[in-house]
Amino acid sequence: MNQQATTRMGINKQTQQEKLRSRPWVATLILVGGLVALALGIAVSVSFGAADIKLSVVWTAIFHFNPEITEHQIIMDLRLPRVLGGVMVGASFAVAGAIMQGMTRNPLADSGLMGINAGAGFALALCFAFFPGLSFMYLIFYAFLGAGGGAAIVYGIGSMAKGGLTPTRLVLAGAALSLLLQALSEGVALYFNIGQDLAFWYAGGVAGTKWVQLKIMLPWVGGAIIGGIILSRSITMLSLGEDIAKGLGQRVGLVKLAGALIVLVLAGSSVAVVGSVGFIGLIIPHLTRYLVGVDYRWIIPCSAILGSLLAVFADLTARMINPPHETPLGAIIALIGVPFFLYLARKEKREL
Repeated sequence: MNQQATTRMGINKQTQQEKLRSRPWVATLILVGGLVALALGIAVSVSFGAADIKLSVVWTAIFHFNPEITEHQIIMDLRLPRVLGGVMVGASFAVAGAIMQGMTRNPLADSGLMGINAGAGFALALCFAFFPGLSFMYLIFYAFLGAGGGAAIVYGIGSMAKGGLTPTRLVLAGAALSLLLQALSEGVALYFNIGQDLAFWYAGGVAGTKWVQLKIMLPWVGGAIIGGIILSRSITMLSLGEDIAKGLGQRVGLVKLAGALIVLVLAGSSVAVVGSVGFIGLIIPHLTRYLVGVDYRWIIPCSAILGSLLAVFADLTARMINPPHETPLGAIIALIGVPFFLYLARKEKREL
């Protein structure tokens, strides 16, 4: 038996051992139970607000809408788009984080920590300053460009350091770039007097989400999540190492390019809707891997469900803390995300 065949057998054996760590029954339970919990969360979130509405009225408004009833108008025009926006954004950030962590084998990877969200936000600031009144479709497009530019700069800075890319270097580069782009965005806001327009994106939240935004966002997000599921097997191989992926016949460069495009679509479209909301893509993939194992064919769809749940219930909590005022969604998630990030950074114990 030649060396190549021996290597391939070793790779296949290791891959099978890794697959044995997956727990499909837990993943199935998460998918089914998560969808039920998500439906209940949506119903409760729609019914709760400055004017509490009974769940029976919510059901009637959704399936037998009457525009002459004020409560039906509140549900269909204000609350339901808001909650569904949270569902889409939570799923987007979670899947983006899972794909990033799988492809780069970086446990600290997250669109908010890698400069992607900040790049998209800076692009939006420029749009508000130089192209006021731009349609939401164009805002999403420029958010994609900004997200891609932010990611390219972070990876460029991280790769220039001696010793190459490490999770800590990438996170530090992302944090530095995020602060820079945020400062530039604030400077643009002050100079062009658009601070009020950008305040929503600074805080991060789904309040004010409209149906037109969801209709434009849905094809992008839906297509990107489906693309992530299609790539999930290849991402599983990449998560074991590039050498193993190549040995199993994976076209690593093509997979990384496709994965990067999916991440940019998910993060860019989400930032265009809710602004600077971080840590969903950091927390959820780790929780999902702990529950279902290392197979990304389960991790990606389960991350989408758990990310949606986190966003919906975090938004509900944001409205309950100090009614009728609202706490920013980004602040609620950061209360969980920052300690979790510090725990992961301490666990890594890697030198700069």
